[in-house]
Amino acid sequence: MTNREEGSNLPNHNDPEATPIKPGVLAGNIGDPILLTDVNLAGVSAQPARGGEQVKIWVRLALTSDDRIFHQIASNLANVIENHARQAGKHIRINRAETVLLVIKADNSAELWVDSAAVVHKCVIKRSMPAGSVVFETDIADVTAMCFPCVDIKPTDKVICLFRQDWRFALYFDFNHDGCLDIDLFETTLGSLYRNLRYRHLYDALADEAVFEKLLQSGWFPFVEIITNDFKELINSIEAGFELTDTVAALCTKFDEKRLGCMFDRWIKKPHFSEREPLLKAAINAFVAHEPIAVIKILLTEIEGIINDAYKKTHGKGGKIKELLDFAVSSAERRVGQPDTLFFTAAFTQYLTTHTFANFDPVKDDGTAGSRHAVGHGAAKSDSYTMCRALQAILTFDQIAFYV
Repeated sequence: MTNREEGSNLPNHNDPEATPIKPGVLAGNIGDPILLTDVNLAGVSAQPARGGEQVKIWVRLALTSDDRIFHQIASNLANVIENHARQAGKHIRINRAETVLLVIKADNSAELWVDSAAVVHKCVIKRSMPAGSVVFETDIADVTAMCFPCVDIKPTDKVICLFRQDWRFALYFDFNHDGCLDIDLFETTLGSLYRNLRYRHLYDALADEAVFEKLLQSGWFPFVEIITNDFKELINSIEAGFELTDTVAALCTKFDEKRLGCMFDRWIKKPHFSEREPLLKAAINAFVAHEPIAVIKILLTEIEGIINDAYKKTHGKGGKIKELLDFAVSSAERRVGQPDTLFFTAAFTQYLTTHTFANFDPVKDDGTAGSRHAVGHGAAKSDSYTMCRALQAILTFDQIAFYV
């Protein structure tokens, strides 16, 4: 994984009042915090109550602006924070800020960072790169955490973070009633909120049963390699009720020798893939040469073998197909530390079982080149070996490469 640093300029090292940089961090905050006093916050009421009645209180909560109660909670917290800032002689507007971080110390003093703290997104990337490389959105496979590397957050602190992404907002607070702030949870939760906002179109597509069903029927999925603009074009066509022929044809042309070569390079860096290098290279060359039959025959039959090799290394023996698919999914979740990431492990399980490893009826002769079983048994119709199916096989294989 790598850290992608955003909104942070290098500080002036000749300025004695500049915020110091932590050792090993190549960026600094772009401003200083507003210092507050007597910030004694304990939680947010979870229900209405009269004086003298018991009430439930949220002491830790993560929300986005899609949640109904978000606006009430965010507005009330913003009013409290702005009031404390005015008492400190600062006039701010929380609703106009991009990122607000309030760190409340054990003595109820606090640091208020309003668009002034360096932000790091911890990402899984698709290609190898040296330090200092420019990272494009198309390089990002997943976002696993969001943190503030130049803000000194201690286990005894309380935290409130409010940020926006595009036209949505996210809020997380932890008033630390356990006495030991879980900083890892804080950062991974912020990462989850950021993913939810930044890649909302992906989550919406999978949550819409009608759209997801059409995706599955056509053999598509938000594969890691196409989760940005490529997948948006597919979803836009499906939601509009258009045929996918032109969209898919245009997508296939984007997978030229250079792009496929980058995918191949990351495959063979993995031990279970490197020993199959000649086969994988043949599949890539076949796609470049517009020979979909060879692509599909090679890759769909190698997927099971690669997962089985990884399974054997862990369990000492091979497994049946359901065990192998469950293993691949759990491996991906262990890698990123949580199930709800851009790897979409649960949805990909459904894709594999209903498409890539779908059963076929030899009597009805309904096998297609999208099914590994139909291809492996020579039961796929010849006209189903298309460049579209070949690209789907490549993207499925690539997804597995991120999983195991």
